[in-house]
Amino acid sequence: MQGWIEGFQESIEYIEANLTETLEIERIAGVAALSPFYYQRIFGALCGMTVGDYIRARRMTLAAQELSASETRVIDIALKYGYDSPDSFARAFTRFHGIAPSRAREPGAALRSFASLHIKITLEGGAMLDYRITEKAPFTIVGIRRRFNSDTSYQEIPKFWQEWAQDMRGLKGVFGVCMDKDGKDFDYWIADNYVPWVDIPKGCETCQIPGGLWAEFTCKGPLPESLQNVNTQIWTEWLPSLKGYALAGQYSLEVYMPPVEDPADTVSYICIPLVKA
Repeated sequence: MQGWIEGFQESIEYIEANLTETLEIERIAGVAALSPFYYQRIFGALCGMTVGDYIRARRMTLAAQELSASETRVIDIALKYGYDSPDSFARAFTRFHGIAPSRAREPGAALRSFASLHIKITLEGGAMLDYRITEKAPFTIVGIRRRFNSDTSYQEIPKFWQEWAQDMRGLKGVFGVCMDKDGKDFDYWIADNYVPWVDIPKGCETCQIPGGLWAEFTCKGPLPESLQNVNTQIWTEWLPSLKGYALAGQYSLEVYMPPVEDPADTVSYICIPLVKA
């Protein structure tokens, strides 16, 4: 999928060319010919950070360079890089560089620099990824959901599971389901298969998952490490070499098997919807 790789690099070049402009995830993802839902997940796996974190890091890098090399007012640089006030800019600048913007012009001021990304996929042997492509009928889940932002979901979703563990609401927690809402935010469900003749637990609701083709990836070993490792392999190794299929839908599934005595024997699955290309 050389075209996919090139498209993703073009999206990063688009970000770089527009760091002083308003950047919308829909436009960024569109340059890569991906939906915002998938783009943000692939970006995180490839780059090790969120799209928002990357944009902030690059803006802070360029802002520091301008501060140290020019007499431009702090307020003007703050506005240039998307900050509404000197105070919000100063807080972000201090978090990133460890010093206030006013000190950036001092001789010998220590500033951080984050270089622009360049995507390069290389083939590396030795990693086995077990998967199958299967067709599933539509099915309905029942569970609880919460809306998350892609920038903070890696930290917040585990907290959601911890809260659920304290009050399971009659759920077994068979599925973790991501469903896109508007490109920036998505709903994450902790859910089970819906059984029509069983009452819906209090605080839960139902949702139908469309039928179709799915790529089903097997994750073996302790959680969440095994799931995270396979997820990274999916986006960095499997997707770039995918032929004959394209990503479909704006959702993905995590499937959890019942607990076993030895965590090393744990089996779970990641399911990604596909269409034939």
